Amino acid sequence: MFSIEHGFDATVITLVDEGEGSGPDATPPAEDVVITAFEECVTLSQTDARSDRTVQITLTQGQLRDLAAALNLPEGVYRRERG
Repeated sequence: MFSIEHGFDATVITLVDEGEGSGPDATPPAEDVVITAFEECVTLSQTDARSDRTVQITLTQGQLRDLAAALNLPEGVYRRERG
């Protein structure tokens, strides 16, 4: 499940993990992931349940494009053409 909120300076997407399965073998849900897309970068934040601290990663727009391309490619080393 996810939500999308459009603000003046950013779009915020929250990914909510609902866990998998049911009963004693069910996978407990992970903490929500909050993705905030600004014009110049994208941040991903998630609270670490063990330390109760929020961990944040910042990607440039170029890194985000590389990530999107990498999700559909086989193992290897690649360089995207700029242009």
